[in-house]
Amino acid sequence: MTADFLLTDALVPLRPSDTGEEALEIMNEFYIRHLPVVEDHKLTAVISEADVLDADPEEAVGNYRVPQLPPSVYPDDHLYDVMRQLVDNNLTVVPVINREGNYVGMVTGEDLLRFFAQSSTFSDPGSIVVLEMGRHDYSLAEIARIVESDSAIILSSFVRSVPDSSQIEITLKLNSQSIAGTIATFERFNYVVKASFNEKQLQDTLRERFDSLINYLNV
Repeated sequence: MTADFLLTDALVPLRPSDTGEEALEIMNEFYIRHLPVVEDHKLTAVISEADVLDADPEEAVGNYRVPQLPPSVYPDDHLYDVMRQLVDNNLTVVPVINREGNYVGMVTGEDLLRFFAQSSTFSDPGSIVVLEMGRHDYSLAEIARIVESDSAIILSSFVRSVPDSSQIEITLKLNSQSIAGTIATFERFNYVVKASFNEKQLQDTLRERFDSLINYLNV
């Protein structure tokens, strides 16, 4: 899935002649803290709420001192690239430009989170298993074989490095709602099962975390 799939038509970019006050009005209306600035179809800046509050809100945003290389993605970049830009640059929207540097649109963090929340990874019934192991012991093929031996399949997997160690943590979303047999098989093969969640626990946890993210974006 690529960035052009989530382009929003509810938001338009700022012009250099727009004032900081106008930018804040739009940000408050759509619960975002950033807006791209476009001049002659070119992305020139990304203005933040803090930029406006630290400057003169009555001044044109084109006069603000902001980085000259604003973060952006291409239309055919994967949504993971959009997520990386959101996190690395602490953004609430990510501008999208084409290969010629022309502004195409923007993707909001809320739309991106909503897309992932509505994907099968979150919406399909199932369970979660969290494993921990050494990096050199990791084999997704072996893990999938164990899961499939219990008549289940892996809907998604996520690998996270454990800080200051050679260990990694693998989070598996399985389509099975009964995973006692799968957990027993993992333990029989000397896998460390850090945690597991059944369907109700999974739904409650994911809903709580998703609602917290949406509330954070709306602050």
